[in-house]
Amino acid sequence: MTEFVLSLIASGGYFGIFLLMAAENIFPPIPSEVIMGLGGFAVARGEMEIVPLIAAGTIGTVAGNFFWYELGYRLGYQRLKPFVDRWGRWLTVEWDDVVRLHRFFLSHGHWVIFVFRFLPVGRTIISLPAGMAHMSRVKFALWTAAGSTIWNCILTGAGYYLGSNFQVLDRYVGPAALAMTAAIILYYGWRVLTWKPRDN
Repeated sequence: MTEFVLSLIASGGYFGIFLLMAAENIFPPIPSEVIMGLGGFAVARGEMEIVPLIAAGTIGTVAGNFFWYELGYRLGYQRLKPFVDRWGRWLTVEWDDVVRLHRFFLSHGHWVIFVFRFLPVGRTIISLPAGMAHMSRVKFALWTAAGSTIWNCILTGAGYYLGSNFQVLDRYVGPAALAMTAAIILYYGWRVLTWKPRDN
């Protein structure tokens, strides 16, 4: 994974960073921790400048998140009702839950978007309910960019200071992501097995 990202960065430069970060937010093939961390490594070696690197990474993040935002915007949350009514057990939610989540997002969605940029799970898919709630595109872009800029600065700084030892960190990113995914699957299985509809 590390060698692939390094080769794409070497050949594509800042545009390669943009493409990787956009793709990572549409269908996460490579964690942003690796992309921006190796970008920081490239800065340490004098192959990149830190400001355009973070700018390219942040623009790529925003562009990738707009894919899910637009999907949610065109779908709209009301069109989910027949699906939730039919498959509520497997979703472990009822329509009232969806309505409450929608109202919460209307009131606090900007903070949710910002905070989720720092979470390893859900930071991409949170763009879907933002679109469903018809959050302003400008507001969505600004809050996504704000959180992403801070996160990308942290990752770039880690890559810069770790230098050549960044490959050691790469060994733990994959297993950690797999462990978190397994935990989510187990939690979902428990929710399905114990879920009961509320009496209306």
